[in-house]
Amino acid sequence: MAAKGRETKPHVGIFGRRNVGKSSLINALVGQDIAIVSEIAGTTTDPVKKSIEVHGIGPIIFIDTAGIDDSGELGKLRIGKSMAALKLIDLAILVLSGNQFDNYEKELTEEFSRMDIPYIIVHNKNDIVPVTESFRHNIKIKTGHVITAYSALYPEKYNPDLLAILKETLPVSALKTKGLLGDLLSQGDIVLLITPIDIEAPEGRLILPQVQVIRDILDNDCTAIVLKEREVDAFLRHTGIRPRLAITDSQVFLKADASIPRDIPLTSFSIVLARQKGDFEEYIKGTPKIGELKDGDRVLLLESCTHNVSCDDIGRTKIPRWISNFTGKKLHFDTVAGLDSFPRPIDDYALVIQCGGCMVTHRQLVNRLREPKNNNIAVTNYGMAIAYVHGIFKRAIEPFTGKTSKAGDLL
Repeated sequence: MAAKGRETKPHVGIFGRRNVGKSSLINALVGQDIAIVSEIAGTTTDPVKKSIEVHGIGPIIFIDTAGIDDSGELGKLRIGKSMAALKLIDLAILVLSGNQFDNYEKELTEEFSRMDIPYIIVHNKNDIVPVTESFRHNIKIKTGHVITAYSALYPEKYNPDLLAILKETLPVSALKTKGLLGDLLSQGDIVLLITPIDIEAPEGRLILPQVQVIRDILDNDCTAIVLKEREVDAFLRHTGIRPRLAITDSQVFLKADASIPRDIPLTSFSIVLARQKGDFEEYIKGTPKIGELKDGDRVLLLESCTHNVSCDDIGRTKIPRWISNFTGKKLHFDTVAGLDSFPRPIDDYALVIQCGGCMVTHRQLVNRLREPKNNNIAVTNYGMAIAYVHGIFKRAIEPFTGKTSKAGDLL
């Protein structure tokens, strides 16, 4: 499996009151002094990410958060940022001390459950105030979780093997990334990758989705042939090679559709990633909403990374232009980069369009789309939206749905 990018590693959030030893716990887990530790409550202010290689698990990003009992106006802002970190994580560790579990912890565990976040409860500083059996019993009744007694200062004395518990509790989806193309390919297959080199292409390298697909093809003992869009016709004509599958950059979908014979399955990098990380069926269901947009409707485009915006940016310029031309309606478009908050209440939008999500985890993307889905706002994906407005939506999803087209069975 390819090494995971920084933002696609499992994310573990450390939560709890001020001065319960959250930063000390991180230091003890990784065996390094990487988090600032102080007896002064509130040393950790904003959430801080720390990428660590954990033996037996691999790379993990720990998020050290501010205390959930922070005070004052600034404290409220810090708590807000700590709670926002819930959208980023695959697993939470709730740190307690002094046999204390009140409204702060109760509300936090309820939020974990609401967001389907698995969590571990650790009673830290057990060398100072040991956890009592009555406290263990009460917390088991309240949360259904067993408390792990621990001491970040003397981990070898208590040795509950928190890393083993963490590994057991992390969702499988966080530890093992779902393959991209393995179920579509057989050993020795040839996959044609159409990759335009334009103003948006990074200098001297390919974009991450293209690199991820190439690696997945190689992992499946297949051959990747990489061409620019203007070379496809000559390549197919002169070589006689019939690829098992063709994958194109979405912005040249129309050119690829014209160049690739109908008996060769065709899709896009964005759609391939959407199947791996997003809610694929929800995207398929939501895409036709484009044809129902009305004058004055607002569309939200979600980029999951930050990048230099070009004059003909795919998300900020091309997709809005293509959708406006396709519908003939006067529409309003908002774009959000990274995992920032939505600029308006979600029910202001008629449609949400998510990018492929190559820079985020599966859970982060699922959490990103939770609000629009819960409010019955249609969601789709960059690649699917582009295919739809160019009239090739059915062809673009056929490799994954197994449905047939006029050309016959593509699988």
